[in-house]
Amino acid sequence: MPVLFFDIGATLADVRREADGSLVLSPLPRVLAVLEELREVRKGVISDSGPGEGATERAASALQKAFPGRFTDDALVHWGPKDSRKIFDEAVAGTAEEGMAPAAADECVFVGEDPQERAFAREAGLRTAAHPVFTRAAMEGRPVFRARIELSEGRGPLALKAVANRTEVVLVRIASARLVLAMASTSGAMALEQAGFTVDLREPVEGTAAF
Repeated sequence: MPVLFFDIGATLADVRREADGSLVLSPLPRVLAVLEELREVRKGVISDSGPGEGATERAASALQKAFPGRFTDDALVHWGPKDSRKIFDEAVAGTAEEGMAPAAADECVFVGEDPQERAFAREAGLRTAAHPVFTRAAMEGRPVFRARIELSEGRGPLALKAVANRTEVVLVRIASARLVLAMASTSGAMALEQAGFTVDLREPVEGTAAF
């Protein structure tokens, strides 16, 4: 059984700090749908709660309020800087269940938007995904690519978004009236092409920022 670990800021949610120091997490688009789809899979967090006394408690409280019932295994929630492989090694070691050995590193997936953090995760042996939408692709060992999507007359950004939001495609930037930059798996690209869009897959996203 795989184990999934998610970063929080800019991956699962936007983060806002209130005047009293508490944190408010606002789930990003499509995140709740992904977590629901993967509800039977063990899930945890690898994220930096920030400096200061009580930071971890505030982050943990905000996580549970924003995602009730989603991250319930404290052994899979890890707070700290992701500036080396250390926290990822610790996360893998913490996947052991009673009477069982920990999961193998390559059975674990780290989902985070930062390419350097994903590089440290891969150094520790984990699979990685640049966006929650691609979590299942990472679980199954399927690559995700940079993509250039051409728009034709009558098939504008709104029509593209409607299709992209139903498949393994994440729109990154509208480059021009006729070109949108995105991330996509091969199955996502096929869904776009079946809907009438022209898709040019480029290099894999795994080791780089999206754009």
